[in-house]
Amino acid sequence: MEEKTFLHQATKVSLVSIIGNLVLSLLKLLAGIIASSGAMISDAVHSASDVFSSIIVIIGVRISSKESDKEHPYGHERLECVAAIVLATVLAVTGLGIGYLALQKIIRGNYDELKVPGMLALIAAAVSIVTKEAMFWYTRWYAKRLDSPAIMADAWHHRSDALSSVGALIGIGGAMLGYPIMEPVASLIICGFICKAAFDIFKDATDKMVDKSCDEAFENEIKEIVYKQEGVLGIDLLQTRMFGNKIYVDIEIAADGEKTLNETHDIAERVHDVLEETYPKIKHIMVHVNPLEGQK
Repeated sequence: MEEKTFLHQATKVSLVSIIGNLVLSLLKLLAGIIASSGAMISDAVHSASDVFSSIIVIIGVRISSKESDKEHPYGHERLECVAAIVLATVLAVTGLGIGYLALQKIIRGNYDELKVPGMLALIAAAVSIVTKEAMFWYTRWYAKRLDSPAIMADAWHHRSDALSSVGALIGIGGAMLGYPIMEPVASLIICGFICKAAFDIFKDATDKMVDKSCDEAFENEIKEIVYKQEGVLGIDLLQTRMFGNKIYVDIEIAADGEKTLNETHDIAERVHDVLEETYPKIKHIMVHVNPLEGQK
């Protein structure tokens, strides 16, 4: 996918997230105030924090899409992983904050002092769940299509907000039925889901920043393709590494040592070109040719 197309689609997704979160946070804030629901007001603040997350995504994607320059000859793809790590951190802090407040309510135990929220808060929570879940699937679809860790992190932020609204819905419904403890208990469970998502996003982003190799199945596919190229008699070394959402490949192939330099160069060129054409995610390939074992 061309960088301009990637940047345009990533920006579009992030702008949809910003507009959606702004509208949703305002609606939830109004519903929380009118219906006297502290849970809904807290949920509105959570939605507002997602605006900040989407802005981080736009900045991260724009910087990572910059062309290589003298100071950064390998490009800027890793900066998108930095954005994903920042979002994972925000997500973890959000989850832990929800869990901490829930634990405080359980320990305090003053359930009779809590106000019973109105029906408007319950409706707002239901609308929030449907809206944020739709935004999660929309953003997740684009994240997979663009292979963007930052956009995927933003998608899971939408899911965390949907889960937060589930907690608010259960809590508000429970309070209206006379069981106010349901809200903090549900929030504690939600805290676990959010923290798990934050950990997965953080791990994926850090793997792509520390030159983690591609999986064995992918490397085996590369070997099969290379062996099919005319003149390749063996593979002495294959190393892959993930650089942001791109892949770098270093490979040493064996060829007939009696061939001329031009002939072995042509073999290396064929290997290079077929791998780049087969796998658009491969940004750079270094092919080294060795004489077949026994011809050295």
